Amino acid sequence: MALELTDANFEEKVLNSDKPVLVDFWAAWCGPCRMVGPVIDEISKEYEGKAVVGKVDVDANTEFAAKYGVRNIPTVLVFNNGELVGRQVGVSPKDTYTKAIDELL
Repeated sequence: MALELTDANFEEKVLNSDKPVLVDFWAAWCGPCRMVGPVIDEISKEYEGKAVVGKVDVDANTEFAAKYGVRNIPTVLVFNNGELVGRQVGVSPKDTYTKAIDELL
C-alpha cells in the first residue's frame, strides 16, 4: 500500500525525503482515481526502499494540493530532494510513473 500522506506529514515524508517521491493526489469520488490507485499501490511495493510512494486525499488535505496547483485529479507529482520535478495529470500507463522514478534513481 502506498503511504498515506496528509497536510501534517507531507513536509516530513515528501519534501525532506532523501529518496525520489511519487505522490498521487486523489479523491474517493473520482472514477479515474480508482483506476490509478491500484497502479500506485503496485509501484509502492516494487520501489519499497528505493523511493517513497504516497497518496494525498485532496478532500481531507488541501494545503499541498493548492500549493502545487493540483486542479484536476488524479494528478501524480514527482519530487526529488524536496523539489517538484514531474507532473502527470489524468490516467496514465504504469510505465509513465515508473519511468519518472527510474530517471531519479
